Amino acid sequence: MKKKSLLSMLALATVVVTLSVASAAKADTIPAQVQKIKDAGVLKVGVKQDVPNFGYYSAQSGTYEGMEIDIARKIAKAMKVKVDFTAVTPQTREAMMDNGQLDIVIATYSITPERQASYSFTDPYYVDELGFLVNKAKGYSSIKDLNDKTIGVSQGATAKAALEEYASAHNLTFHYSQLGSYPELAISLYANRIDGFLGDKSILSGYRSSKTILLSDGFNTQTYGIATKKTNTQVTSYINKLLAKWKTDGSLNKIYAKYDLTPAESN
Repeated sequence: MKKKSLLSMLALATVVVTLSVASAAKADTIPAQVQKIKDAGVLKVGVKQDVPNFGYYSAQSGTYEGMEIDIARKIAKAMKVKVDFTAVTPQTREAMMDNGQLDIVIATYSITPERQASYSFTDPYYVDELGFLVNKAKGYSSIKDLNDKTIGVSQGATAKAALEEYASAHNLTFHYSQLGSYPELAISLYANRIDGFLGDKSILSGYRSSKTILLSDGFNTQTYGIATKKTNTQVTSYINKLLAKWKTDGSLNKIYAKYDLTPAESN
């Protein structure tokens, strides 16, 4: 009787251990879409090359630098793969995801319902708001001062539509000059070809000079997300878990502080 009881206990213990091991193995299972990246040995990332503090290519060092670059490197490190950066613009980022040139895009890419209909986005990793960079000599101190002035905006960005909505609600009128890159917009501002440079405040902060000022007024909160193909939901879920962990342990805050960035309050 004692022998049978002992055998039963041993059998039960074996089952418990087996189930525990199976559960742990299941928990450690890498999603197929993430495993595909691991098998390739490289995470292909689309980033900005002209946005100081976010994604910027330094000709002097020959490397990319910025908050988004650091986050991409942390993701690649978590996957235990190398990272390969490719510069993207609002005109090229989606096509490069569609044709498989990129696994993910982390490039001041704001989350909108329209974009979410076509691409899979992570939870926000940064919150910002739209604002204006202007020349000090013009004496502008508020958005109202820019009424009937020419505003420079980036082609393909959502800022122009947001400003048009704001203008309608506040009985303002703006004229627009759409250019292909942030450096072009900054040069146009310095040369007085535009009266205001519209963009996310944190991006604009990288283009300040002794002759320009960032207006305190802001509007239209923007949330940045990491995008991938619409079908790559496993990749999105995997990165969301990493972002949640880094928000909790303070890793993201350390990256913000490294580049003197302060997220806006979300609505």
